[in-house]
Amino acid sequence: MRRTVNPPEAPLGMDRERPIARFLPLRPVEFDVLLSLAAGERHGYGIIQDAEARGLTTVPDVGTLYRALRRMQDQGLIAASERRRAPDVGDERRNYYRVTPLGLRVARAEAQRLAALTRAAMLGGLLEEAT
Repeated sequence: MRRTVNPPEAPLGMDRERPIARFLPLRPVEFDVLLSLAAGERHGYGIIQDAEARGLTTVPDVGTLYRALRRMQDQGLIAASERRRAPDVGDERRNYYRVTPLGLRVARAEAQRLAALTRAAMLGGLLEEAT
């Protein structure tokens, strides 16, 4: 009797092969980080400053932010860039972060998910349409 042997599954080689849905929904701090880094590389405090500039009422505290940055690096959503001097601070070196292609796709999927929820809230009478 002949047995058919299936080859072992190949590991995921490219980011585009990783299912985006497994990252959703994002924690608010994670979405804030991706939103900030979508505009360009930033250091941790720069991410907080960007959130404040966007008018967020709840800006993540430093501990929450750095735990999220570590977790997001481990997941491949962001990557560390070269450590360098911050232009706004004299001699101090800062760790800079950038969004990865996977992180950008996840951020877009989360934005679409939030937009769908917002539309549903408008249709359900919970929100008024912006004028």
